[in-house]
Amino acid sequence: MSHNKYTPATDRYSNSVGYQACGKSGLQLPNISLGLWHNFGDVDDADEALKMIQFAFDHGITHFDLANNYGTPFGSAEKNFGKILKEHFSSHRDEMIISSKAGHQMWDGPYGDGGSRKYLMASLNQSLHRLKLDYVDIFYSHRYDENTPLEETMGALSDMVKQGKALYVGISKYPTDKAREAYRILRENGTPCLINQDRYNIFTRDIEQSVLPLAEENGVGMIAFSPLAQGMLSDKYLNGIPENSRAAHSYGFLQKSQLTPERFEQIRKLNEIAAQREQTLAQMALAWCLHQPTVNSVIIGTSSVKQLKDNIDALKNSAFSDDELWRIGELGA
Repeated sequence: MSHNKYTPATDRYSNSVGYQACGKSGLQLPNISLGLWHNFGDVDDADEALKMIQFAFDHGITHFDLANNYGTPFGSAEKNFGKILKEHFSSHRDEMIISSKAGHQMWDGPYGDGGSRKYLMASLNQSLHRLKLDYVDIFYSHRYDENTPLEETMGALSDMVKQGKALYVGISKYPTDKAREAYRILRENGTPCLINQDRYNIFTRDIEQSVLPLAEENGVGMIAFSPLAQGMLSDKYLNGIPENSRAAHSYGFLQKSQLTPERFEQIRKLNEIAAQREQTLAQMALAWCLHQPTVNSVIIGTSSVKQLKDNIDALKNSAFSDDELWRIGELGA
């Protein structure tokens, strides 16, 4: 990894991705947040990872989204990001929103998964150690755990705030009825839920019916992950399944079976609309997520500075006509 002293751009806020309030809180989130799920682990290019973090920050991306099990092996994204923070951003910590999560399997045995107080507290302490930080800005319960009472999971989140180890807390991928209950418990604990993170893109719109209205009703911010539908909403699959793409592998979240002839046709027609807007399909898909007023930020995952720049350029054309929204909505249905 390069050790040249990094000096952030002086115009990073005036020439930035822009910000909006997270729900009814006073916290401003950048329209685009950088996710470190992929491409920041020990198996990835450390120099490119550093360049992406620097480029993001230079363009006003202040929010970096992590989880305990991000990176290969688990924990390596936090460890590598912690090293970058210490070596290049130690005097800029207060300009950053750093989030982490726990809920999915992290280590073997009965205490390395789920929503128990034991797991969440231990996981946060481990994350802070890897990140070399005293606190994270946001800590999420990464999933609803049906084997743990919500009072226990939410109580652990509340205590993290009261202990000064997290400034805010959130939930991710919760069923609507459980999200409603979580919001109530956190509010009664005096640590209201700041943010809900859920999957949202042109092809995945079910949260529009209940999750988004519930968040708005409770003053909770929404942040979207997978805005490009695991790459389907990009030019990657315009001409079939490339050899080294996610869909070409038997493992992972995007399977060949999802790329039906009908899906390919939708992708091509969406690409035509994007071309008329003088955008790539990926740029249009990112801008489309942000047209929803309840969505305060979208999380992107990039493998290169070039891809990161292309994603940021989506914000150059973020307005949609009613006709465009209708046509996109029909193709995404």
